[in-house]
Amino acid sequence: MTRNAERADSRDLIITRVLNAPRSALWRAWSDPELLKEWWCPKPWTTEVLAFELKPGGAFHTLMKGPDGGVSDNPGSFLEVVPGERLVFTSMLTGGWRPNTPWMGFTAIITMTDEGSGCRYTAHVMHPDDASREKHEEMGFFDGWGTVITQLEAFAATLG
Repeated sequence: MTRNAERADSRDLIITRVLNAPRSALWRAWSDPELLKEWWCPKPWTTEVLAFELKPGGAFHTLMKGPDGGVSDNPGSFLEVVPGERLVFTSMLTGGWRPNTPWMGFTAIITMTDEGSGCRYTAHVMHPDDASREKHEEMGFFDGWGTVITQLEAFAATLG
């Protein structure tokens, strides 16, 4: 996992890794809500997919539940979908472009490009201000998102 020391902007957090899984399998794991729930949050937490409309303006709503009873409700919206290559989603809007005031405001850009026998996977997460970015990082962004990317890689490898 790479923690980019030089961010595109001081408000951004970026993880980029070459995953040992084909891009087509990574895309399939991302684009099917039944598969997404298998890897989306760090285990032993589980994910329910409450809405998944894979199109610009489409709802993207997950509910994560922890073994200790903790809950993380995450309504959002897809902004851009380029099949097999790029997903952009945000917590700042919900389906139909409806404005939202989330507990953690961000926009994430997920890109996948072939590299060698694997796929370069980049999660670029943009925040509205430095304080939000710092809060997300302090909450364990690199460990949490890194764990999820590792889970995605392992799961996608089983999809072939």
